[in-house]
Amino acid sequence: MSTKTLPKITDELENFLKTYKDKGGSLKYRMRISQMASRGSRSLVVDIEDLQMYDVDMANRLINEPDEVLSSFNDAVYRTLKNEAPAYAKTIRESLHEKARESLPLVEVRIRNMTDKLSLRQIGTEYLDKLVSVTGMVVRASELKPLIVEAAFRCRKEHITYEKQSDMVLKRPTVCDEFSSGCKSTKFELDMKNTVFVDYQIVRLQELPEELPPGQLPQALDVSLQRDLVNTARPGDRVVLTGIIRAEAEYSRGAGKLRVFRSKIDGNYLEAVGKEPEMIQITEEDETIIHEIASQPGAYERLIESVAPTIHGFETQKEAILLLVAGSPQRIMPDGTVIRGDVNVLFVGDPGTAKSEMLKYAARIASRGLYTSGRGSTAAGLTAAVVREKTGMMMLEAGAVVLADQGLASIDEFDKMRPDDRNALHEMMEQQTVSVAKGGIVATLNARTSILAAANPVLGKYDRYRNISENLNLPIPLLTRFDLIFVLRDIPDRARDERLARHVLELHRKGEYVKAPSIDFNLLHKYILYAKKICPVLTKEAEEKILEYYLDMRKTGSESMITVTPRQLEALIRLATARARIMLRDKVTEEDAMRAVSLMSRMLETVGVDVKTGKMDLGVLHGRPLSERNLLVAALDVFKTLEGPKKNPVEGKVFIDELVKTGKFTQEDAQRMLQTLNRSGQIYEVKPGFYRKL
Repeated sequence: MSTKTLPKITDELENFLKTYKDKGGSLKYRMRISQMASRGSRSLVVDIEDLQMYDVDMANRLINEPDEVLSSFNDAVYRTLKNEAPAYAKTIRESLHEKARESLPLVEVRIRNMTDKLSLRQIGTEYLDKLVSVTGMVVRASELKPLIVEAAFRCRKEHITYEKQSDMVLKRPTVCDEFSSGCKSTKFELDMKNTVFVDYQIVRLQELPEELPPGQLPQALDVSLQRDLVNTARPGDRVVLTGIIRAEAEYSRGAGKLRVFRSKIDGNYLEAVGKEPEMIQITEEDETIIHEIASQPGAYERLIESVAPTIHGFETQKEAILLLVAGSPQRIMPDGTVIRGDVNVLFVGDPGTAKSEMLKYAARIASRGLYTSGRGSTAAGLTAAVVREKTGMMMLEAGAVVLADQGLASIDEFDKMRPDDRNALHEMMEQQTVSVAKGGIVATLNARTSILAAANPVLGKYDRYRNISENLNLPIPLLTRFDLIFVLRDIPDRARDERLARHVLELHRKGEYVKAPSIDFNLLHKYILYAKKICPVLTKEAEEKILEYYLDMRKTGSESMITVTPRQLEALIRLATARARIMLRDKVTEEDAMRAVSLMSRMLETVGVDVKTGKMDLGVLHGRPLSERNLLVAALDVFKTLEGPKKNPVEGKVFIDELVKTGKFTQEDAQRMLQTLNRSGQIYEVKPGFYRKL
């Protein structure tokens, strides 16, 4: 290790800033420093790779003794700034009074691009007071607060004593600075006017989900950010952080400082990891293989087969998963209106139909996937929460859908969630934002997330004689936000059961795939990542096909029957675009539109049919099909006739008999209608067996 003195280090660093040339031969840092004045910046970003090329010993010393070297670096930058932009350097100096200049650097150096990046789990005592670079996800961010760096205290005789602050607990002077001239005051008041403050914020950094070892709790560290670093990261952002590891004392009431300390990071540089959800490198060789796969005949079928290869069958559901993880691009209109690009899919099915396995697979294969179960999820855990820290600071904590921004959130046991918690997803599923207004914090966070949910029927098994809204314990507005809904039924069938049983038995016997997928997991993962960069646009042919299907569906049935709505039209566009994306095309072709129509038709044939009439009626997804609405109107007319102009109470038995006489109701249907009207609040029981209209 070099034993150079600090003034010598400052001179060498100043020389580095003035003389370092990039590959193009231009003076990289002199140019950046001269631009500081035009940007009004008080910090300079330095790539540590440049310093390593210039002086390896100096770069190593910066990593091992960051406090001393960064202090010299700051001085070197200011000295260079005085040469390049003397007027701006003078402005910076004059903006701080003399005592503040001793506590605060006039300009700051930000270090980035350290080659050895640590995970939060690796940070131990050997890294204390050293400069490190870590990657992680911001899960909490506090409000912005002023932090004292140089406190001014005023004694009773109006003398000012300055006290430099380094700890979180305010340090007071013991005696007045004017003690030598006879002032023996030991009582002080904080002088706010002369005290030096800086902007201060705490964010919590947590391990990335893909870096988490199996069965381990994610590690998290608090990061303190000051001056121009505040508000550079929001909950849900993936970041690369450069900072100095510190040990902070834990306190106990009455006992003061404890022997146990906790690690934290003093942030030096913070950078969001761009739009790329994961830091997986796709090489040129990978690109070649990906394009080869897409160009082969039957490529789409091969991709579908490679989704969840351990699960037998369910080709339609696997196709939906493939299109969901690919998604379609988000459209932002000139007036700021955002059109959703992510696809939402719901699986409703009997127990043992591999719903959970498909959800877990989708979370693994997606570019940024999270799996959660409805039973263990709350509204705050899914969206966002405001939490009060020990210090009293309010912090915004991101939930699952915010952390999965630009990715996928798989929610299992969707029907088991509490209604209040489930209602928190309404805004997220259509507007793709999460709005919070709690504890004085009002914020809107991005949640550009696809939702893949699985729910069990109310009666345990799916009843094919009931419509989907009766089979599911889910609110109608939430149900309509899903682009695709599939029913997975377990129907005994000798040939199918034998194929499934042989598949499962062979899977357990071999301990590997029964039939190896065409595209292995890692390659499919890269394929999807690559495909998500493409932004296909609709062609005239594709538009015509989608329009033709939409208009055909709209004209079926009567005026009061709901067939398809503009929501299904948008879903068709999303699916067709996702299909073009997965085929690596920048234009949505007629074939893509036909596949999207085919997928939508397969969905509507199962969940969009009114079981009483056998006709397609999307009223089953929007509350009541036409047949039920007609019966309801007929029942209310009968009730109105029976109560007469004086609004007399109607006996339940008489009402049931009159309904049966109309020929539209069986005895059982009539009894069920009475219960439905009473339960929905349209009639109420005034005395046992007698009802009145509300």
